[in-house]
Amino acid sequence: MSTATQKKQEKVEERTDHHAVVSTFDLFSVGIGPSSSHTVGPMRAAKIFIHDLKTHKVLERVHTLRVDMFGSLALTGAGHGTPDAILMGIEGESPDQVETSTIKSRVQDIHTNHSIRLDGTHRIHFNPEKHLIFNYFKSLPQHPNGLRFCAYDSDSNMVATNEYFSIGGGFVVNEETQLDHGENVYYKQEDKDGAMAERRQQDIAVVALPFKTADELIAVCKRENMTIAQVVYENELRWSTPEEIRTKLLKIWNTMDESIRNGVMACPTDMLPGDLKVRRRAPALYSKLLKGLYGPVKTSTEYHTNQIATSTIPMEEAIGHPDDHKNTFPMSLSVLPKRQRKRFFLPALDYLSVYAIAVNEENACGGRVVTAPTNGAAGTIPSVMKYYLEFISEHPERDVMEFLLTTAAIGMLFKRGASISAAEVGCQGEVGVACSMAAAGFTAVMGGSVDQVENAAEIGMEHNLGLTCDPIGGLVQVPCIERNALAAVKAIAAAQLALNGEGDHRVSLDQVIETMRQTGVDMMSKYKETSQGGLAVNVPMC
Repeated sequence: MSTATQKKQEKVEERTDHHAVVSTFDLFSVGIGPSSSHTVGPMRAAKIFIHDLKTHKVLERVHTLRVDMFGSLALTGAGHGTPDAILMGIEGESPDQVETSTIKSRVQDIHTNHSIRLDGTHRIHFNPEKHLIFNYFKSLPQHPNGLRFCAYDSDSNMVATNEYFSIGGGFVVNEETQLDHGENVYYKQEDKDGAMAERRQQDIAVVALPFKTADELIAVCKRENMTIAQVVYENELRWSTPEEIRTKLLKIWNTMDESIRNGVMACPTDMLPGDLKVRRRAPALYSKLLKGLYGPVKTSTEYHTNQIATSTIPMEEAIGHPDDHKNTFPMSLSVLPKRQRKRFFLPALDYLSVYAIAVNEENACGGRVVTAPTNGAAGTIPSVMKYYLEFISEHPERDVMEFLLTTAAIGMLFKRGASISAAEVGCQGEVGVACSMAAAGFTAVMGGSVDQVENAAEIGMEHNLGLTCDPIGGLVQVPCIERNALAAVKAIAAAQLALNGEGDHRVSLDQVIETMRQTGVDMMSKYKETSQGGLAVNVPMC
């Protein structure tokens, strides 16, 4: 074995042994639809490449670009909005900041004038029909979602090139970052050196309460006498203040709630984009809910918002000064105290369905959503949390924090042990993971034990094993939208089963995660976000 090969193998082994902990705010991020892997990731990759050109002071030399899409990005990219996302990234936009209402007109301008502005300033010749290449039957070896950027000068000499991989949930890596860390080094950042340094610093920080598996997470909780949310909160405290954690968590929830509101308050006659001609369903369904046709609901004709202000009570007033607690008990115990068990008695089916459909219709339209853990699965967790806040919650702010921190822990386990990319493992890695996360979060805020939370997460995934990703026409609409609604209902059912048990069960969450990984490996590529099998080939477009 050569020295280079040996070093690479050592790095791979080191990566494999790495703990599961990433920041909650890596896992949940604000972006745009319709896909975290096909829209959010490619936009970030394009922006990273342009930033690198600036960093190396060659931006002014660039005369034109060529962008190659491989594998799933090529096969379903058009329906997932990948080309438009790449164009916006080249112009310097980021998924959490871009004004979604302007994307369509800006893309049309690029197509009409055959020019684009690098980083929004340096205009170059660029014809999307010629310079955006769909490699339908080629894949790069590292990951099915591959991108290659090439920049050329006026003499057609290559100035720079790089390859990136969108690995799900908006996470972006390339070969170098995979070797150095294997995770989300570039996430939300364009400065490679700064990103890698910050990531290493974060990795050192989180080892306060590290865990690699669900069994290890439960052991940490029992050893420290803490809930899952408290463990995650303590880890977040290593690089964020209590006020920063609170603000970011509430921003995530408020964005989720806003996406539900936008979905249910849309025009009921609107059609979703694309050739499927799917009509929005959430507005009409929500109208029926408000009229009381589905049971005991409010008779208001307006949307009931669950937005939570982030500047009402300072953290110090709410829980005391952080220094007061550091020598007595963990900060998380005061922010997220243990709770009494709650009774679940309200019908959930119709409310959950409407909320989930609303979010995913917004996602299909390219609206603002939260990756939870991906865009294709963006409706499941918000719908379950919205339902809880509307009908059960007694302390909304604390419940939002506990719900999101608990779900984040489960998402971390799936990301490390398997995947959250449909292009790698099918839809079990997106909607299946979201169902598992939501089941765990709901069980936690209902007062379930750590064992019951793990049981709920296991049930949520066990009955999504083998779920394929076969979007018709490459659009994140059918079956994706309804699939989120069913996953939300399944998450509540999983939570109820776990809450009615004692936490002991035959199948563990770790066993299910490994089974999911193996199932994804065995799954034929035509069922992994390629639109070459399943419903995508058996349902006619017209």
